[in-house]
Amino acid sequence: MLPPHAPPEYADRNTLWNAAEAIEKQWNSQLARRLVLAIPRDIPPAQQADLIRDYCREFFVSKGMIADFAIHDKGDGNPHAHILFTMRGMDEQGKWLPKSRKVYDLDENGERIRLPSGNWKSHKEDTVDWNDQKYAEIWRQAWQDTGNRYLEAIGSLERLNLKSYERQGIDKIPTVHMGPAVSYLERKGIQTNIGNLNRDIKAANSLMQSIRQMVRSLKGWLSGLKEKKAALLEALEQAKEPTIPELLSRYLDMRSEERTGWTSKGKLKGTVGDFNKVMEALDFLQQKEISTVESLDAYLDKVSGEILSAKTDIRKSERRIKAIDTTLSHIANHGAYKEVYKKYASIGWKTRKEKFADEHREELDAYLAAKRFFKAHQEELPYDTKELKKERTQLSEKLSEKNGGLQAVQADMKLLRDVRYWINHVLPPDQRRVVPEPGKKPSISEQLSWNIEGVKQREEQKRQQPRRQQKQDMEL
Repeated sequence: MLPPHAPPEYADRNTLWNAAEAIEKQWNSQLARRLVLAIPRDIPPAQQADLIRDYCREFFVSKGMIADFAIHDKGDGNPHAHILFTMRGMDEQGKWLPKSRKVYDLDENGERIRLPSGNWKSHKEDTVDWNDQKYAEIWRQAWQDTGNRYLEAIGSLERLNLKSYERQGIDKIPTVHMGPAVSYLERKGIQTNIGNLNRDIKAANSLMQSIRQMVRSLKGWLSGLKEKKAALLEALEQAKEPTIPELLSRYLDMRSEERTGWTSKGKLKGTVGDFNKVMEALDFLQQKEISTVESLDAYLDKVSGEILSAKTDIRKSERRIKAIDTTLSHIANHGAYKEVYKKYASIGWKTRKEKFADEHREELDAYLAAKRFFKAHQEELPYDTKELKKERTQLSEKLSEKNGGLQAVQADMKLLRDVRYWINHVLPPDQRRVVPEPGKKPSISEQLSWNIEGVKQREEQKRQQPRRQQKQDMEL
């Protein structure tokens, strides 16, 4: 796809890239900018080329770039487009412009600044702003908007959303992109490092989501204790609020009363079952020093903080593992394809060199990508492959340990959910309540007073009831 001032012969792919290569003077000059775009599967194959053309025309060709794209669809549910864009601008006669120009620095008087060497102080400026980092966000958003416009036109309910979980406000750790090679191995049942990492991340996300839901539920149950402490303390002082262990003891008594008329065997089985469950809960409450609703509320706050800390640690480990995998991949590619590149560099005939490059494009691209990576991370050289692999193993083990800790917290939350159910059984919703003003919620102290007054009334009723003589039932 050509802008209006580009030579028509550049519509031929070979002519275009031969010309782009010929204008460059450095062997390692960047000839093109490459984008790989995943095409929504709902878009029919007949419309995929139009989608790519519209995107390129509006956001690249209109700015002066030449776009060369190819669509790949192997029928594996992963249609995608490879796009190459030229790096240099063109003048109105279709001539390549320099990538940058020299600009002399000026002093406060508008005069050039002479250096001790005798040269004028200067810096380079890009002739076009296509390398500006802002375009990464602009082009990403543009692809999302263009893709969604096509999806809407065909009546699909699917929509692209290229924002990260964090920017969408989704409290999840992102998985790592696997790519076609890793995806193929995983589909064959062959586990990979990236696949194992993603499984750990998914397990951690599932556990943290479950724990957060239970914490929110329990915190909602305790939300009545979040208002002014003075009003709460006043209500507690007046009513002598029972502790959680006392309420659980009353729950056992109530369950025993509910079994009136049962057989001895049934009573024994039910009593033992309830007793074991409640004792497990009491042991847990004692271990965590939870005896009142306030201490339970504080414990839930602590759990929320632990979950946030775990998420931060897991995300940090995941990012480091991803960085290690990238480094190891470049190290492997640099070693594997070094001889291929040497052979390419030694070929003198242009035609033979181009043919060799076409035949070994992936190897050469991987080798050059590794060289660019090492150049950008010179402060980390030399790399110790053995130490990197050791660090990765340690981080993976740390992730597994974090997941184990989250599973333990999840079990604790389930136990507290049972405690809530048992306490609600002692404090049923049909106890006496004061009707608040229309449209006004009852205050915290009022709600607390109603609950405690209900317990007092229940205790008073029990004391006033005549004691029934227990019959000896010998059935076992």
